[in-house]
Amino acid sequence: MRFSTPVPPHDLTYSDVFLVPGRSGVTSRLDVDLTPGDGTGATIPIVAANMNSVTGPRLAATLARRGGLGVLPQDLSTDDAIAAIEHVKRSSPVWDDEPAPGDPRLAGVDAGALPVLDVLDARDAFDALVAGGHEYARVAAGGFTSRTSALRGTIYAPALDGAGRLQVAVAVGINGDPAARARALADAGADVIVLDTAHGHQEGMLRALEAVSGLQLGLPLVAGNVVTPEGVHDLAGAGASIVKVGVGPGAMCTTRMMTAVGRPQFSAVLDAANAAREEGVHVWADGGVRYPRDVALALAAGAASVMIGSWFAGTIEAPGELETDEDGRVFKQSWGMASTKAVHARFGGLDPYELARRELFAEGISSSRIYLDPLRPSLEDLLDMITAGVRSSFTYAGADTLEAFHERATVGVQSAAGYEEGKALPVSW
Repeated sequence: MRFSTPVPPHDLTYSDVFLVPGRSGVTSRLDVDLTPGDGTGATIPIVAANMNSVTGPRLAATLARRGGLGVLPQDLSTDDAIAAIEHVKRSSPVWDDEPAPGDPRLAGVDAGALPVLDVLDARDAFDALVAGGHEYARVAAGGFTSRTSALRGTIYAPALDGAGRLQVAVAVGINGDPAARARALADAGADVIVLDTAHGHQEGMLRALEAVSGLQLGLPLVAGNVVTPEGVHDLAGAGASIVKVGVGPGAMCTTRMMTAVGRPQFSAVLDAANAAREEGVHVWADGGVRYPRDVALALAAGAASVMIGSWFAGTIEAPGELETDEDGRVFKQSWGMASTKAVHARFGGLDPYELARRELFAEGISSSRIYLDPLRPSLEDLLDMITAGVRSSFTYAGADTLEAFHERATVGVQSAAGYEEGKALPVSW
């Protein structure tokens, strides 16, 4: 990546920058290969964050079916995490899980009376649905599909383990016995272990990372979060193959306003990715993405994949019940992982005094309504939008792989007015 103008002396976030188009020989978005190449086996550079309100077994399976990676949260007990891993591994790499209760796309559809298709692949399913005049169907081999889902099955390649099952990552905290938990999760089939804490550049993380790395599990080991080259060097030295980058950019995070700690995300990713390249490791950009453009910019800065949190919380596949507000709008609840609600969930077994001490210093939003987009209620709908935007970004840069995008992307710096100019405005007459 290079800048088109002199780099300003201050740090930059995603809204401060833009991609400059260049000469391109890439003629179609579908000619672009989005594979991250970070050793995880993912085929698109999208990771669902390890937040309780974001990644459960259903969302992890759906995302892996389309090539991404879901990270189950560290707040799950080891037994519950193992059960979630087993759920993902049982899920079909081709066909959807059963319809979610209250799925607004199935309003008026009798799921019990759907036709059953005896087909082998997604293209056959699409053709059979069209020929029969059906929008939805069950599959004889087990599962559920629709015309749109079958079409996606011809475009996305699933993220699979060596046995042909969907992949899943699991987060591990740095307290207690992280090595024992990591081993148990690896034995249960976890494909990636994510050591996670808000301040990843600390002695506790380095000790935990060295302990887990010493197990030689043969799995990608992710650690974070950091925002500096020094943090990347230290975590890589302790055994991380992927470093998570981001302090404070998340929609549910109040860290910067409470503590002044953090760093604008584009500059954090850019510097961290340069340091990671020196170490022979990769980075995941964690947080701060609100539009597909932000995902493209994180990748341009050098990230192998981009973690998404609250954006995915408002989907059918996310954990939690679908709720309806007083105006009939459908939503799910979301909360920050350092909030009072999350602290209570993580440490609820402590005695009341110790729990109260921890709650006193909680940060983050404990409850927020994330409304489902009526046009894009599913995780897969968002993936279509994100990957379409990113694929177009690659073509504008003349890149057909992520590695080529890292090399060819040209970034400019813009004013707030320049950012606003790029937004589409509703037209009224």
